[in-house]
Amino acid sequence: MANPNIAALTSIYGNTAYIIPSTTAVSVAWTYNGSTALTGLTPAAGTVNKITSIVATNVTANAASISIGVSNNSTYASGTPYYLAYQISVPSNSTLIIADKTTGFYITENQSVGVIVGTGNALNIVATIEAIT
Repeated sequence: MANPNIAALTSIYGNTAYIIPSTTAVSVAWTYNGSTALTGLTPAAGTVNKITSIVATNVTANAASISIGVSNNSTYASGTPYYLAYQISVPSNSTLIIADKTTGFYITENQSVGVIVGTGNALNIVATIEAIT
C-alpha cells in the first residue's frame, strides 16, 4: 500500500529522528528513537509519516550550510530532490527551523528525505515524526 487512507487510521506513533552528517555527501540514515536506522525518514510499507518539524543546529564556531529535500524515490539518491531548504547558511551556535507544525508534510513509502551539509559534523538535525497506519 503506497499511500494509506489516513481517515481510516488505526494508530499514530510519535517519534523523533536525528542525524549528525559527518560528510558533505547526501545523508539519509537517520536514527529513529535511538535504536532503529530509518533511511531518509521513509516510512514502512502501509504507513505514512507526517513530518511535524525539522530543526538544524550549528554546534560549531563557523557558519555551515544545509540543504534538505524530499525525493520522489524511497532511495533518496535514486530520485529527484525537491528542496525544502537549499544551501542555507546556519550561523555559528544557532538554530534554523526548516519545518514546523505550520509547514508539516507527509512522506509515503515511495518517498524519502535527504540532508546535504556544507561542513561535516557541524550540524545536528532533529525531526519529529508521526508514523500513521
